[in-house]
Amino acid sequence: MIDLGTWKEPLSCLFADERYQQIRQFLKQEYSTHTVYPDMYDIFNCFLFTPFDKVKAVLLGQDPYHNVGQAHGLCFSVQDGTPKPPSLENMLKELKDDLGFDPPKSGNLTKWANEGVLLMNTALTVRAHQANSHANCGWSWFTDSVISILSEQKNNLVFILWGGNARKKVPLIDQSKHCILQCAHPSPLSAYNGFFGCRHYSKTNEYLTAHGISPIDWNLNA
Repeated sequence: MIDLGTWKEPLSCLFADERYQQIRQFLKQEYSTHTVYPDMYDIFNCFLFTPFDKVKAVLLGQDPYHNVGQAHGLCFSVQDGTPKPPSLENMLKELKDDLGFDPPKSGNLTKWANEGVLLMNTALTVRAHQANSHANCGWSWFTDSVISILSEQKNNLVFILWGGNARKKVPLIDQSKHCILQCAHPSPLSAYNGFFGCRHYSKTNEYLTAHGISPIDWNLNA
């Protein structure tokens, strides 16, 4: 098992659960018989790159990218040298409109993860070229539990929920001690229905600053 650092204690109850053991058995079969993304050693990168004690914001995605060279364990992020998917392009356009930061050459969002943004998909794996193919293997229980643990054990987090799948997670979050920002998904199919102009990057920092927490440096070129 990968050393998850400060996540080890909060997630220990999940890894000991029979439901997680079922996920593991499913993944052993999938990785041995199909091409699955991300690489098995990258499945938990969102936790490795954003320690539990450093989380300031949670950005939820739905499903890892399912084409070659894209997914590496952080939602919406792609590996260096891979073209940016349309949703990510729209995210970076909104970033430019909101905070003035020019879109970077790479769509790798590791810097955001290092800044305290937990970039977690609600399903952590996917079969190549088959969107949502692992959506029902147990990951929803696991990631819902992560959201609940964060809500219970942390204070003054910003939960950024884009699109219907992410917005279904609102009941898991204690709104009396956390900020929830929600709008349409950045997909080209819905970005003009409320994503563009949401200003969630600056609103996240306004909330954090108001609660004495250092803001996130969203500038991927810095």
